[in-house]
Amino acid sequence: MVRKIPHATKPIVLLLGLLLTWLLLPAVFKSYSRAGFFEFQAPLWVTAAEFKNLGDSWALRAHSKKELYETGRDLARLNSAYELKLQEIDALRDELSRLERILVLPSLPRFQYRIARVVRRDQSSWWQQLVIQKGKLHGIPVGAAVVYSGGVVGRIREVHAYTSVVELATSPGFRMAAHFDNDERPVTYQGAVNLPFSSPRGKVMNVPPDVVVTASVPRRLTSSRLGGVFPDGLTIGWVNRLTTSPDGLFQSGQPYLDKNLLSLKEVAVLIPLGTGGTP
Repeated sequence: MVRKIPHATKPIVLLLGLLLTWLLLPAVFKSYSRAGFFEFQAPLWVTAAEFKNLGDSWALRAHSKKELYETGRDLARLNSAYELKLQEIDALRDELSRLERILVLPSLPRFQYRIARVVRRDQSSWWQQLVIQKGKLHGIPVGAAVVYSGGVVGRIREVHAYTSVVELATSPGFRMAAHFDNDERPVTYQGAVNLPFSSPRGKVMNVPPDVVVTASVPRRLTSSRLGGVFPDGLTIGWVNRLTTSPDGLFQSGQPYLDKNLLSLKEVAVLIPLGTGGTP
């Protein structure tokens, strides 16, 4: 006599059956299914982000003309300061090119900036990522560096038609070459497990034993061009404590990252320029 499955356990049996079927499917089918499901969700995320931007725009309309005037005046001052900085940068680039010609040194890599809006955040304890509103159709490559005004954001992990997934610098799977300010010796930076509602942080390893940091005088950890992805000198975080390893050869610590990293609205993707001036 065949025993009937109790009504209460039918959902569990159905779920186990679906999981077993998914595990037995070929890897190629899983990959295409995941990509297709992502492309199906992407327009919904983009639409939600556009509605949020529209709400922010209408909220700004509620400000008085005096407030808008003062904001415009402050922006004009900032633009003037940035124009001066751009002139200084152009002068420094010319000087760098002159020194490269004299010393017969290879040119430093240059990048093209692609600005993209953030449409989704996925920040758990085990992975932290963003979805941005630009993808393969906009020339975004896998592995490109992602930055913002405060420094390093992360790296492009997946590229779809209209969107891309950015692995944040706080994610445990993120790793890059770095160095401290005024010290060209390379160290290793890696993301760490970040608890919800906590300050973003990572891990720095392979620090030489003579590097000294204190709580009162922390040191800035910056990107290194040795990794081949990020330009040199972008801020990663600040280190105020280092611990010596048991063998005494290296030190390690926990850099504290900018809190704005978890609430970004726009980022810039760095696309390396080829010798012909195109990506």
